[in-house]
Amino acid sequence: MTFLSPERLWLLGLLPALAAVYVLMQLRRRNYAVRFTNLALLSQVAPRRPGWRRHVAAALFLVMIALMMVGFARPAATVKVPRDRATIMVAVDVSLSMMARDVSPSRFEAAKAAAKKFIGELPARFNVGVVAFAGNANLVAAPSDDRTAAIASLDQLALAKRTAIGEAVFTSLQAVRSFDAEARQDPPPAHIVLLSDGDNTTGRTVQEAIDASRVSQIPVSTIAFGTPYGTVDIEGETTSVSVNKETLRALADSTEGKAYEAADADQLREVYANIGTSLGFETEHRDVAARYIGIALLFALAAGGASLAWFSRLP
Repeated sequence: MTFLSPERLWLLGLLPALAAVYVLMQLRRRNYAVRFTNLALLSQVAPRRPGWRRHVAAALFLVMIALMMVGFARPAATVKVPRDRATIMVAVDVSLSMMARDVSPSRFEAAKAAAKKFIGELPARFNVGVVAFAGNANLVAAPSDDRTAAIASLDQLALAKRTAIGEAVFTSLQAVRSFDAEARQDPPPAHIVLLSDGDNTTGRTVQEAIDASRVSQIPVSTIAFGTPYGTVDIEGETTSVSVNKETLRALADSTEGKAYEAADADQLREVYANIGTSLGFETEHRDVAARYIGIALLFALAAGGASLAWFSRLP
């Protein structure tokens, strides 16, 4: 529970004192009744009634006061609100290591298929852009709400040497800053989803990409795709291409993104589905004090009704 005015909760400390005063008054009432030695008169001064009824109205009253105090502290509920102009940049590794067939039919083909499904299922309010990176990074689909263009761009991708993860982040950040006429002064809320199976081997460093993402306040979520057993044949030589999870996790953790791992096509689709449900929202704290005040009024009515029914008076 979040409170917008938590300093007001100190009032709850008065409740035990109020309850203690009530108990003392009940004991004092009993002591006054015992002073009468004439038992005939005692039954008239303190007639026997079900004891618990006497305390119900008081208990309901105390609960009402507690709820009113909590409401006075302005409790707030955490809600997710869709973000206007939300932009998702999908960065896909097209280095030669993506030829590996440890994922069927290959890392490259599985990555393209999963990215297409991810883009196609994004809510209509999202803008989406696509970046491909190997020895450098290229914006192959500018961010827009045109799903057809973004998906078609994935079919045009071709593999190349080296892996420029840092450049992929910089290219994605530049695409966000160029989104529309307002983007330079008021960039849209954005998130980068970067899929790779390797380490940064060329271009600007991952640390430079982290610093730039922090300045832009754009998180980078990463997907480490592939198994430790992948191999590719390059110029007649078989080369091991295991996934460098540490680099990708550092990039995600340092930019307030999330780091995912996927060892096959099914896991990759699941990762994209999880990402799709978490992006494009911002968290807000909405005042729900009226909810507590409303419940307090119900307890007040219950206390008043019980007191009137049993004792013909208000508490």
